Amino acid sequence: MITSQSNRSFVEATQYSTFILENMHDGLLPENFFRDVSDFGNGDILNIKTVGEAQIQELEENEDIIYTPIETGNVTLAITDYVGDAWYITDVMRQDGAQIEQLKQARAREAIRAIQERRETQALATLNAGQTAGNVNSINGFAHRAIGSGANDTLALVDLIAMKLAFDKAEVPAGGRICIVDPVVGATLNTLYQANVNVDSNPMMQTILTSGFSRDHDYIMDLFGWTIMSSNRLPTVASETIGALSVTDGVANIFMNIADDQTKPLMSAWRQQPQVEGERNQTKRRDQFSQSARWGYGIQRSDTLGVIVTSASAIA
Repeated sequence: MITSQSNRSFVEATQYSTFILENMHDGLLPENFFRDVSDFGNGDILNIKTVGEAQIQELEENEDIIYTPIETGNVTLAITDYVGDAWYITDVMRQDGAQIEQLKQARAREAIRAIQERRETQALATLNAGQTAGNVNSINGFAHRAIGSGANDTLALVDLIAMKLAFDKAEVPAGGRICIVDPVVGATLNTLYQANVNVDSNPMMQTILTSGFSRDHDYIMDLFGWTIMSSNRLPTVASETIGALSVTDGVANIFMNIADDQTKPLMSAWRQQPQVEGERNQTKRRDQFSQSARWGYGIQRSDTLGVIVTSASAIA
């Protein structure tokens, strides 16, 4: 008689699957949401010239016209982030372990993902820092920063309308307007405004929504010309007061225009794309690997940027 109970010494107590369970990640925002600066191959700070608007004047016959200087300005971009990751595999692990190559590949993917998440987090933080906290950041007399006016500091329909008006008054193109909100805000919108969901027929937006993301991403809806999507890496706001409204434990939801490189509020430059290097440590008898990257972000214009700070937890 041969049974599992009478021959326990022939039953392996523990088995390991060849499937490696990796971490789950949400979607990353496409890099075409900001301008990739190609003429910043060296140096600390890149200066970019800006040109002001022409001022028209009334003229009278036989009277001199008034000459004014050309209004110019300057925005800057600096390489600010230098990040990396390192890991090793010992000889003993190679000799005794299984699926070592799969483990190396999984670890490398996690390293790349960590750099991508850091890059997106910095991008959204730079956009928020491009405005003055506690101020309406008025452009042509209309606020580009506000607190959610809904119950418990949630996003209300009127907030989207007000930001649309602010962009309209700033003469921001109607095409390419996007809003990146926290998933909590996305839940609020889905709860309150499901009847207003529309499918965006803009070819550029369709490309972004269908193939522009690194992984599945939460596209929420279109409202008043805003293509609304969510991210878990928006900047947090401990507390802020704008006018009569205040919020504690908030999140900065970002509004911007990405129609082309002239309208994008954010610019970025790579000084070093993610690069993996390996070496042999003979003393410790192990193979070592490292990955590093350098880049910088900067605000190139503020009139195509808006922020609405809402509660990070409340759902209307």
